[in-house]
Amino acid sequence: MIKKLRVKFIAASMLSLALVLLVILGGINAMSYRKTVSDADAILSLLASNQGMFPQRMAPAEDGVSRKEAPGNSSMEDGVFRKRGFSDETPYESRFFSVLLDEAGQVLSTDTGKIAAVDQATAAEYAQKVWSSWQSSGFLGDYRFIRSAEAGGIRVIFLDCGRSLSSFHAVLLASISISLLGLLAVLVLLILLSGRIVTPAAESYEKQRRFITDAGHELKTPLTIIGADADLLELEHGGSEWLSDIKRQVTRLTGLTNDLVYLSRMDEERPQLQRIEFPLSDVTEEIVQSFQGLAKAQGKTLRMDIQPLLSFTGDEKAIRQLVSILLDNAVKYSPEGGTVSVRLEKEGRFLKLAVSNTTAQPMEQDKLHLLFDRFYRLDQSRSSSTGGYGLGMSIAQSIVAVHRGKIRADSPAENVLSVLVTLPR
Repeated sequence: MIKKLRVKFIAASMLSLALVLLVILGGINAMSYRKTVSDADAILSLLASNQGMFPQRMAPAEDGVSRKEAPGNSSMEDGVFRKRGFSDETPYESRFFSVLLDEAGQVLSTDTGKIAAVDQATAAEYAQKVWSSWQSSGFLGDYRFIRSAEAGGIRVIFLDCGRSLSSFHAVLLASISISLLGLLAVLVLLILLSGRIVTPAAESYEKQRRFITDAGHELKTPLTIIGADADLLELEHGGSEWLSDIKRQVTRLTGLTNDLVYLSRMDEERPQLQRIEFPLSDVTEEIVQSFQGLAKAQGKTLRMDIQPLLSFTGDEKAIRQLVSILLDNAVKYSPEGGTVSVRLEKEGRFLKLAVSNTTAQPMEQDKLHLLFDRFYRLDQSRSSSTGGYGLGMSIAQSIVAVHRGKIRADSPAENVLSVLVTLPR
């Protein structure tokens, strides 16, 4: 149990840290990518509004007459790039090309003067791919593109974003690598320190388990003496109501003590089990047959559907106790005239045992998992008149756990309770 607690603590801590890192680094990288795309789209929009070229800046001459710095179709005053969020160096830093297509998608002209890595044939090929995709904007490799309508046709403008994307990928890879190294470092620290963290809980649990075991053994002696004395008194003075009550309570206390000691033993890190291969089908059928008389005496129907020749490797005594507990509960808590059914079958690599019984009242789905809590009883069906202390299902759960199986309660119909056990073969 302490080992599982330690594993759960490490898993919860690592999951929490991973989620925090995912949110922080994912948000940072997402904003970085969005900024890259946004800047590229802004430049492309400016190019599209000027027929695939940057607007021209006007530079003052020595004689006071403004002259164009470079040939172009329009002019802009100095500082306009900054007003639009661009640097004055943006036209000189950007690498782009454009292709003009007619309405049928045929290439009319190409402009590759602002890029050296793409020739006219490659530019036309890229434009044809964009034309076929019918996308208004997007990425084609490292190039961000945009389609814009002009008087002469459709112009597709491509902006080289290779440098920006390369920086983004480098930051993304670095953040992932650092996050993984950080997670690994935290995992190592948690493994080293979790033992000290759970030490108080482990010591408290061990003291509690030792107390139950010691108290159980100490109680057995006086209970045995009381039972023996009651038998002697009955032989000497004859039976009486008081002696019968003493013997009955001694029996109940002995059963409770044995159950608590058994649970304590099963909760050990490595409980001592005698694992052998035995015929599970025959064992289950034998136990079901032993309950037939009790069920018939109470006016209840006990049915079984057991697949023959199924074997299981485990502690036969513990498995017998498991089946007996499930059948005892099903028969005990089904109403008069009710039905109890037992089904055992093989499904893949697992053996599945299902014990179902009808109930007097509908079962509450949200309370079914509480059936396996110690001393817990469902109000609808668990009453003191039936005897027992509510430890049976806890013992059943412990037996299944040490055999690396699973157990759960379900209510497939309104007035039906089914306990399902899955055991690995």
